[in-house]
Amino acid sequence: MNIRERISQNPGPLGQFADYGEGYFVFPELEGKIGPRMKFRGKEVIFWSANDYLGLCNHPEVLETDAAAAAEYGMFYPMGARAMSGETDKHKELENNLAEFVNKEAAYLLNFGYQGMVSIIDALAGKDDVIVYDIDSHACIVDGVRLHMGKRFTYQHNDMESFAKMMERADRIAKENNGGILVISEGVFGMRGQQGKLKEIAAFKEKYDFTFLVDDAHGFGTLGQTGAGAGEAQGCQDAIDVYFSTFAKSMAGFGAFVAADKEIIKYLKYNMRSQIFAKSLTMPMVIGGLKRLELLRTRPEIKAKLWENVEKLQSGLKKRGFNLGDTNTCVTPVILQGDPVEATIMVKDLRENHGIFTSIVVYPVIPKGMILLRLIATASHTDAEINETLDAFDAIHDKLKTGVYKRQAEALNVDYKPI
Repeated sequence: MNIRERISQNPGPLGQFADYGEGYFVFPELEGKIGPRMKFRGKEVIFWSANDYLGLCNHPEVLETDAAAAAEYGMFYPMGARAMSGETDKHKELENNLAEFVNKEAAYLLNFGYQGMVSIIDALAGKDDVIVYDIDSHACIVDGVRLHMGKRFTYQHNDMESFAKMMERADRIAKENNGGILVISEGVFGMRGQQGKLKEIAAFKEKYDFTFLVDDAHGFGTLGQTGAGAGEAQGCQDAIDVYFSTFAKSMAGFGAFVAADKEIIKYLKYNMRSQIFAKSLTMPMVIGGLKRLELLRTRPEIKAKLWENVEKLQSGLKKRGFNLGDTNTCVTPVILQGDPVEATIMVKDLRENHGIFTSIVVYPVIPKGMILLRLIATASHTDAEINETLDAFDAIHDKLKTGVYKRQAEALNVDYKPI
């Protein structure tokens, strides 16, 4: 079978929904400034699918700083890779400030979060090393591990008994190969909202010698007393050897950073292929990043408002009988039963009849057999928007209980296969 025949017969677990859902459930087009209210297909909706936790994307100081930096430098400067011609004092200033904020010796800016994590894993783990990582890890971690030429083991999600078994195997193999162990967890699992068990994992350092890498994309800016993330919240930031976060969440931008001791950061600067062979992070995002980090550090009331909104939304949904799993972060997953087509009908009802826009998540983003709606509260949402959303979920709850959506899904007769 040639490649064209294969892709024709098997479009993939998400691709099978292309004809049914493209432009609506997947690749939807939203209009207007990112915020609690946007437009979808000409109608205003309350928007719960932005990761703009702290509401900085339209903060007046951020907009002013971004505009001034773009006017001064354009969107291309600096033109080369950091190692060739892309180094500036502003890049180093932001790195120093980020390192201090997350309590590490040094930091290094990355162009993008996804490729950054892939490249960090590729640089850190050699062929004689063993990787141990959570089975529910984000795709960027999975893809980074795929590049690894040595052994790798997954442990069951947040399951320390499973983790212990994998560490025993990893330790034996690493010693046989004269290699090391790289353990990877997320600080916050971005779909189901649980914090990774960082403190429990860190305790294994008493028994095993390993390097601990944490992807804290959803924890940075939202967790911990200062907002320094899941490690700070759990009191184990010092035990995290390599700390990573993207700017695409709390920092309302693009790019990312990695922080660690000076030796590790020096090594990564000279060995991360995604940075050595890629253009430097553009100056407007670097200068804008300095302003965003300043707001994170000096305006604790923004994070406080975020958590006030999170608690109102999550407690309201629980009171209405919805299953939010065991989230203990700003991620609000509404976990559903049934098949994905039934869930899409419910989502359409929310959007068309109640003006509520939330994302539907299915495999391969989450494990097979699971369906959830993910709501991301931000500091910008108002009480009125939260209450209106809860009223909408009140209405759909009755339809779920009485099987309205299930009957509508059966009538559609969509050929869904849980690939």
